[in-house]
Amino acid sequence: MAAIDILEKIEDCRNDMVMLAMQTSFSDQKVVEMSVKLDQLLNQLEQLK
Repeated sequence: MAAIDILEKIEDCRNDMVMLAMQTSFSDQKVVEMSVKLDQLLNQLEQLK
């Protein structure tokens, strides 16, 4: 996957996570799962460097 694709997914995931956290809480299970997904995307991006 190209870095630009990962960056787009990171931004989408981050925005979705923040919106969900604002509607629920930062400790909500779905928010935590999105945070894990975001971490995975960030790790993928770092591996490309």
